[in-house]
Amino acid sequence: MASIDIDKVRIVVVGDSGVGKSSLVHLICHGEPIANASWTIGAAVDVKVHEYKEGTPSQKTHFIEFWDVGGSANHIKSRHIFYNPVHGLILVHDLTNRKSHLNLRKWLAEVLNKDSNGIKSGTNGVNDYDPEQYAGSHIPILVVGTKLDQIDPRRESVLSRGSPVAEECGADEINLDCLQAKHLSAGSTNSVKLIRFFDKVIERRFFARDSMQMGSFQERRRPPQYSKLKNTHQD
Repeated sequence: MASIDIDKVRIVVVGDSGVGKSSLVHLICHGEPIANASWTIGAAVDVKVHEYKEGTPSQKTHFIEFWDVGGSANHIKSRHIFYNPVHGLILVHDLTNRKSHLNLRKWLAEVLNKDSNGIKSGTNGVNDYDPEQYAGSHIPILVVGTKLDQIDPRRESVLSRGSPVAEECGADEINLDCLQAKHLSAGSTNSVKLIRFFDKVIERRFFARDSMQMGSFQERRRPPQYSKLKNTHQD
């Protein structure tokens, strides 16, 4: 039996314990809610088949691995083993829990500082998040707010302002109830943003690299006169 050669990417899903990461991953991968999600110890992996740029000449099938990382503070020094590699990152917070949103910066810093074994800390005792560090990482990010059905009506205005973390990272943001499949139904705003995020992860993983290599190849092929002219112009 011939083997199937399909490219894959890894998306890491992080956030505080109890925000609904496992429920979110199950909804994305299986298209239906999970009634009683269990607590994640270490990491749980689920897989989704995604059509990159579906409906275009560039369409190609990819596997997306979702690494749902447990949010317990007890495992902070061992979680870094799940962060290599990271092709995409989903930051999850509970819309009814403001602290879980504030902690997204900590989670982002933990992933970016994965080589420090989760112990690099700043003056306030939590991992430092440096916007310039993220800018150099090129990791596509999606910010997801869960438990939309439980949000206090008096706080609904907060949703319209969006997440500061998403704004800092130039990331898309979706808010949903993980127990409602319709919140990720085909053609919905959330679904469109999710597909766009998946395509971006795949493009950065495979096609952006090809573009950079081609640019480097073209640079090497340029005649010496061109380089000299370019340097003179810059001076």
